[in-house]
Amino acid sequence: MIYFDNGATSFPKPNSVYDETMRAMKEYGANPGRSGHKLALKLSRGIFETRTLLSKLFNTKNPMNIIFTFNATESLNLGIKGILKPGDHVITTSMEHNSVLRPIKHLEGFGVESTIVYGDSKGIVDVSQIEEAIKPNTKLIVTTHVSNLTGTIMPIKEIGQVAKKNQIYYLVDGAQSAGIYNIDVEEMNIDLLAFPGHKGLLGPQGTGGLYIKDNLSIESIFQGGTGSASSSLIQPDICPDKYESGTSNGPGIIGLGAGIKYIMEKGIENIRSHEEELTKHFIEEAIQIEGVKLYGPLDIKKQGAVVSLNIRDIDSSEISYILDEEYDIAVRPGLHCAPLAHETIGTLDQGVIRFSFGIFNTHEEIEYAIKALREIVKEI
Repeated sequence: MIYFDNGATSFPKPNSVYDETMRAMKEYGANPGRSGHKLALKLSRGIFETRTLLSKLFNTKNPMNIIFTFNATESLNLGIKGILKPGDHVITTSMEHNSVLRPIKHLEGFGVESTIVYGDSKGIVDVSQIEEAIKPNTKLIVTTHVSNLTGTIMPIKEIGQVAKKNQIYYLVDGAQSAGIYNIDVEEMNIDLLAFPGHKGLLGPQGTGGLYIKDNLSIESIFQGGTGSASSSLIQPDICPDKYESGTSNGPGIIGLGAGIKYIMEKGIENIRSHEEELTKHFIEEAIQIEGVKLYGPLDIKKQGAVVSLNIRDIDSSEISYILDEEYDIAVRPGLHCAPLAHETIGTLDQGVIRFSFGIFNTHEEIEYAIKALREIVKEI
């Protein structure tokens, strides 16, 4: 099968990710941080190594400010709900995933105010409109880095400057960018960064994390066993223990570390360049097919390796089914858990067919997909 659904989860993974995950499972898969024997200590050291790799990748001051979660959705919930209290105001955009919008809408029921800044027809958000939306009680700005629908790259550095100038916390959703685009939390004034392990970072599913800026203490969602301060009935107030109750996905985190090592060895610039070339190739060919409509900036310097399209007014799920059954091409149709983003670009009723490319895709696969689209347009 040709896999163009890397926006949902990267596949395949580097062989080292499979190897290291299985090695941890088979050789030292004890409970990290809970016991003092050799197996538990080895897994704990491996988890700390992954924490350190992530700290280096995102240029954080302290690896202990990287909190492990099970996915970016959990990270975003922790960041949003850990910051906002009744009476606070939060600013976000129409290009967000439901993992941002739903927690915010949930908090509205408890007295949190929100403003949604809408993007234009290409999913581009005007930073000045975000600044204009600031109120005296604005406490948090939340934006994606790269739209999971249009691939639009958001100006997070500029938004971070606005947030810093106005003494507002800034949370970035790095679901479509971590491991592909350079993210420097210091340079970009990012206070919180949510990321999945299983997409651009090339790790297993069930891994993710949240960077929390040094000296920023947010409320924890979960309380429980941490392996530290066990004599106290009160949750420890130290990072990462405050936010990591329960047994971690140790083998998954080891596999995530292997994915990050692969990225560092390959070079994040080389990975991004390859994905840009694939995206450019696909856009240049697909845009010439009569009956095919593409969405987003359609410019690789403004768009990640996510390209959404429709064929005339045909339901996106029908086209996706044909690509899967007749051409063995995996894509994702529908609304992509981003209804406001679809409303923004005018595809709420039809949805779109999303092609999302990864490091292991090839130009030959792009050509085959274009051939398939040409044939479908003629036949349907």
